[in-house]
Amino acid sequence: MARKKRTFPEVPSASLADIAFLLIIFFIVSTTMDVDTGIYRVLPQWVDDVEAPKINKRNTFVVLINKNNDLAINGEFTQVSEIKDKLKEFILNPQDNQSLSEKKEEMIEGIGPFMRSQGIVSLQNDRGTDYGAYMQVQNELVKGFNELRNDFAMQRFGMKMEKLTEEQQEAVKKAFPTAISEAEPQEIK
Repeated sequence: MARKKRTFPEVPSASLADIAFLLIIFFIVSTTMDVDTGIYRVLPQWVDDVEAPKINKRNTFVVLINKNNDLAINGEFTQVSEIKDKLKEFILNPQDNQSLSEKKEEMIEGIGPFMRSQGIVSLQNDRGTDYGAYMQVQNELVKGFNELRNDFAMQRFGMKMEKLTEEQQEAVKKAFPTAISEAEPQEIK
């Protein structure tokens, strides 16, 4: 007797494409995108054929981050938590220390004659530096400049920076500009 070939019922696949499409739409709609990543900076206008200004080595606060995320300030290894305080000391130079930034008297509208630091932060990192470590250092540097401004605003005007008028805020920013120079990533040992 001939054996009857066994057949299995077919699974209907006409609506599988519709279900896949609906799942894709669901995941697109329900997924959040992190769009606040990065650094907010107003970059200066590009100028051709400009000679770099000569900066005294004494006025440079060199911050290096290597591929192991080790941090050095002016050649000395340090912790991220110390950046802000070292930066403030460098900019303020309270005892006119020869190893810290020099000051130059400038006329600032709204403040008058002011001994402004000539210090500049030079931030350099290795190509292998983690983005998170780089951002921590950036945040500490910006925090240092913001604290300098807040302290000066309290001392000069008796209120915090955000409470000042626009003209007063501009004067304080001229007294303590955020002077951070970011060099191209390189191989740091």
